[in-house]
Amino acid sequence: MMSGTTRRSIHLCVMPPWSWRSQPPTPNAFLLTSLRLSRPSSRETMGISKVTGIAATTLLVSSVSLWKIGMRIVMFPFLATSFVAYIVTFASHNAINIPWILGKNSAGRFSLWSIIFFGPFLMLARAYAMVKRYMRKESVYDNIVEGLYLGGWPFLLKHLPPGSPSVIDCTCELPRSSFVPEDEYLCLATWDTRAPVPDQIELAARWACDKRSKGKPVYVHCAFGHGRSACVMCAILVAMGIAINWKDAENIIRERRKIKMNALHRKNLEDWSKHRVSKKKEN
Repeated sequence: MMSGTTRRSIHLCVMPPWSWRSQPPTPNAFLLTSLRLSRPSSRETMGISKVTGIAATTLLVSSVSLWKIGMRIVMFPFLATSFVAYIVTFASHNAINIPWILGKNSAGRFSLWSIIFFGPFLMLARAYAMVKRYMRKESVYDNIVEGLYLGGWPFLLKHLPPGSPSVIDCTCELPRSSFVPEDEYLCLATWDTRAPVPDQIELAARWACDKRSKGKPVYVHCAFGHGRSACVMCAILVAMGIAINWKDAENIIRERRKIKMNALHRKNLEDWSKHRVSKKKEN
């Protein structure tokens, strides 16, 4: 195994011969892969579904209580928000996992119908990310190795790492900020506490590898830079030859930033790794 000093000094893209046929794949090429099912046995994968389910039930009970005491006009916003929360609970469940239901496109924008229908959830997600950012005593991002940064949603320009980085966004609930160029942006729409599927992980690894080969720094983020984005960063470190495998990559990242990868993140990384090995054998 390479020493810590040696492996961090490697910046060349070491990708298998099957990884580049012609041009890098587009995000739309993998749109339907988010429908694939991942079923780790750990109960920790309830994640966002549990949180939104509790919130939806609380809102529903509140709306019924308001109806009973005659406050029917006030009841309707609670009932409508409860309905939206139940949809999010269903769509974000690990057995369903359809992040595109929120309407975030490959440019990181939300359609008008999505803003109207999911407005309460989207606004709450942004407010939560902003408030928790200011409450946390940690940096927005950290430099994992030269040219590769891992962190949270950059809703202000000062949240971006130096060097006008290319950005990989692993959220489905937060928009691309206006100061992030669309042509330097890759969207891997993923629910909080869930993980990108293997094809999305591969797409991100290729994309980041291409950007680094051109001298561009790369910033990988989710809401806070602990789970979804850490999963993708593991794959990038492996693809660039900086880490031996995703487990080694996870250790490298932990040396620079506090992360919270769960069973689903590790399962999808393992599936991605097996896919790469099988492709190498085929070629």
